[in-house]
Amino acid sequence: MTDPVVISGVGVWNPPHQISNEELVHSYNAYADKFNRENQHAIEQGEMAAMPHSSAEFIEKASGIKSRYIYCKDGVLDVERMRPKLTERADDELSQQAEIAVAAAKIALQAANKHANDVDAVIVSCAYTQRSYPAIAIEVQQELGIQGFGFDMLVACSAATFGLHRAYEMLNANTAKCVLVINPELVSPQVNYTDRDSHFIFGDVATASVVEKASTAQGEHQYEILGTKALTSFSNNIRSNFGYITHATDAEPYAADKLFHQEGRKVFKEVCPLAAQHIQSHLESCGLGVADVSRWWLHQANINMNTLISKKLLGREATREEAPIVLDTYANTASAGSVIAFALNHTDLTAGSTGVLCSFGAGYSIGSLVLKKR
Repeated sequence: MTDPVVISGVGVWNPPHQISNEELVHSYNAYADKFNRENQHAIEQGEMAAMPHSSAEFIEKASGIKSRYIYCKDGVLDVERMRPKLTERADDELSQQAEIAVAAAKIALQAANKHANDVDAVIVSCAYTQRSYPAIAIEVQQELGIQGFGFDMLVACSAATFGLHRAYEMLNANTAKCVLVINPELVSPQVNYTDRDSHFIFGDVATASVVEKASTAQGEHQYEILGTKALTSFSNNIRSNFGYITHATDAEPYAADKLFHQEGRKVFKEVCPLAAQHIQSHLESCGLGVADVSRWWLHQANINMNTLISKKLLGREATREEAPIVLDTYANTASAGSVIAFALNHTDLTAGSTGVLCSFGAGYSIGSLVLKKR
């Protein structure tokens, strides 16, 4: 008899601060007015484009986002700064990203009824890490007192699902007995808060999942992983070019192209059918159909994308119960979005219920897991 791999606990840690659309727009519009005044002559001469205004209504219609959590609110709304004001920590202090990772990990461990000494592998999988090395995962491992090993993974918005894939494979290969997969999405430092088309998109959060064999699982709510599926297809339509090479190219290290930027319309047009086809084929490989799925925990980037994908799969728009939306209060949290949707909307399902957890984003990258409530 096989011993299935299960997600036995999941946790979400929210930062202490929030920013509403109205706050963000007030700051952005003030910055735009300042920019236009300071560059009035060049704008009038046609040498430079004036910065347009934004509105809370535009943001909600374009994305479904109403507010977002943020690790450090100080500085973001200051028209003289327009970015978080973080304090650099010494090498012997816990890094900001490890701090939020540990907070989420503790919540997940509690949900799984596990302790640090039950875990022997830590994967930190997210869109950005605040340094190249040592790995944030190893720092988290040290802070929690976990014996074993840890490593970081960067797969943009699919980092969380790809991290869960690796945990699933490690358990099936018997190279680990209990894996802690953490997604500390400290995204706000990479947001260009002076760009009308992207300043509202992201929020900060940290999520974590405990993955182990069913025979050792003690969590109240356990989900068997029936299968995993991944796809990548290179695209330049979502990019963040910040990196150490800039030191050698003499380029501006914090120029707009070094921060998050995207061709949103192209992403929408290309990713939606790709994701729907991916999910359909994954279900078929598990011997399941769309009608067998009780819950869709989809990536939380844009409500219009989720609506279109659910229509392609179901032939109709999914209800909020079928496909929960959390981006209205969390915004896009990079790879953590689908895990948040799962964490906040899984305890009500009955044994035998099936769900799909799926991410899609930069790369392009798509990752999915078919889950069954035990």
